[in-house]
Amino acid sequence: MDHQARYREKLVSPRQAAACVKSGDHVFYGHFMMSPTFMDGYLAQRKDELTDVRVSGLCFPGVTQTAACDPEQAHFLYDDWFFGGGSRQLHDQDLCHYTPAMYRECAQVVSAYCEPDVFIVKTAPMDRHGYFNYSVTNSFHEALASKAKKVILEVNENAPVCLGGNGEAIHISQADMVVETDHRPIGEMPSAAPDEVDRGIAARVVSLLEDGCVVQLGIGAMPNLVGEMIAESDLRDLGGHTEMLVDAYMKMYESGVMNGRRKAFDKGRIAFAFAMGSRELYDFVDQNRAVASYGADYTNDFQVISGHDKFVAVNNAIEIDLFGQVCSESVGTRHISGIGGQLDFIYSAFHSKGGKGIICLSSLQGKKDGEKRSRIVPRLTPGGAVTLPRSMVQYVITEYGAADLKGKTTWQRAELLISLAHPDVREDLVREAEKMKIWVGGRNGRKMD
Repeated sequence: MDHQARYREKLVSPRQAAACVKSGDHVFYGHFMMSPTFMDGYLAQRKDELTDVRVSGLCFPGVTQTAACDPEQAHFLYDDWFFGGGSRQLHDQDLCHYTPAMYRECAQVVSAYCEPDVFIVKTAPMDRHGYFNYSVTNSFHEALASKAKKVILEVNENAPVCLGGNGEAIHISQADMVVETDHRPIGEMPSAAPDEVDRGIAARVVSLLEDGCVVQLGIGAMPNLVGEMIAESDLRDLGGHTEMLVDAYMKMYESGVMNGRRKAFDKGRIAFAFAMGSRELYDFVDQNRAVASYGADYTNDFQVISGHDKFVAVNNAIEIDLFGQVCSESVGTRHISGIGGQLDFIYSAFHSKGGKGIICLSSLQGKKDGEKRSRIVPRLTPGGAVTLPRSMVQYVITEYGAADLKGKTTWQRAELLISLAHPDVREDLVREAEKMKIWVGGRNGRKMD
């Protein structure tokens, strides 16, 4: 049977596709911008016909209708493996739950622990060889498609084609149903406007880079700004290897700063697991051999990352305590983000020859009531998750400086971190450090630098 005949045989309406979900099923959605934003609405319309349907997503763009339509959670129970703005909003209403998982292990977790009944994912249109490209999100789609009992492809003609790598496409023979969508463009993710504090931190980060570095940028405005400043620098022959591809990579490549010539492998190509950014970024990745789409089990793998010399990982955090423990997931019990690949990259960067793992954060964080609180705290907010244990943390950077915590005692760490805190809170932090018995400042005439 030819590919077009198979396509016509499997082409169904969205209502027909949604009808395959039964009560008690576990439905997995595609991830990030390849979440099935079209089919989600049709599944939500079946609310009164279904009970006990678990829906799992990963950073669904916006609010998932299957969760929002069922505030009693009698029909759908929604969980997210990372969290974006929509999931935070749902979590505040007790309508979304979190699945903790290290990104590089997610494919293995699915294989060993999950029994997906239905997998629904947005894709690019089928090519002449019968393949549907996963477009801007590779993630661990291949593992889900291999394990699911039914696979539904939500085809969007506006989705760019991202070349592999590996695991970047699914064949028509692996799909059970194909749905053609309303063809709206895939979602964009604008970056927040940086302020002077952000610029000061980013400049300190860039000062730690050197020619030939391989760069990973985490999620958020700060890492994106770092990339933009790199693009404007006189650095040479940088390489790109990341889980998240943002606009800054496009700018670094087009400026000539990032050409990948010195990479140990994937030479000349920026390896990534998913892309989120502007329409210009999506146009940039379309059929572009300068980038390579891989699964997260490759991009976030310890041996792959550390196999590059001078690997520099740049990530941000919500808060860090005086022991050096980093929380990047929650404010107390209020969930904000996920583990993602922060631990993978920070740990692996340190093991790269000449590599650096960097956590950057502003010294203060604004609250809704206008008050500002220190991000450097004596102890993490109760209920806060430890994303990075203190033993793994290397560089910490704020607008007040940079500190390398590796090989430091608890009192040395406290001293360094207090020096990075806002001046208005340093005395309070010293008093707390004394209570915690991690402060020796003033002993034997010693003064804090």
